Amino acid sequence: MKKLSIAAFLIAGTFVFSQETKRTEDVKDSRDKALIVKTDHAELDAKRKAAEEKAKLPKPYDPKADAQKDINKLIAQAKKENKNIMIQAGGNWCIWCLRFNQFVQTTPELKNIVDKNYLYYHLNFSPDNKNEKVFAQYGNPGDKFGYPVFIVLDKNGKMIHVQQSDVLEQDKGYNLEKVKAFFNEWIPKS
Repeated sequence: MKKLSIAAFLIAGTFVFSQETKRTEDVKDSRDKALIVKTDHAELDAKRKAAEEKAKLPKPYDPKADAQKDINKLIAQAKKENKNIMIQAGGNWCIWCLRFNQFVQTTPELKNIVDKNYLYYHLNFSPDNKNEKVFAQYGNPGDKFGYPVFIVLDKNGKMIHVQQSDVLEQDKGYNLEKVKAFFNEWIPKS
């Protein structure tokens, strides 16, 4: 009986040891495979270029601003000047927001339309200041459309239009004719 028990122990031990060795090899193989990660150099390069572009662009959003107070001042000014108010909602974190601002500021045709017909405001949305109460007044359009999103107010501060920006995009920028048509559509009516 003693010999039978020893034999059974040796057979079971050999079986368990061979299984444990196999598991260790399987784990090692899966670790080796997990470490092989293909780097998408094109994606990394695109992210690097976007970061470089973002660093060079002006940062028009002020997270410390009292947006409601600023908008109230713009409404008073808009009444006097018979202009509408163009609110570009977004943040300095948003490459498309910064691109749009740069596009308008550096395209004389667009800048002329804006300066003549609108008071322009950059409404900040960022972790530093989400301006939740201000956005709530306009139905939280960033939640629906992303950023930037444009909120057009008449001279009395009444919201007359919300515009998502993706329909104005072209490649990695904006389409001049579409942006011009958008601005011209919402100029103050005499």
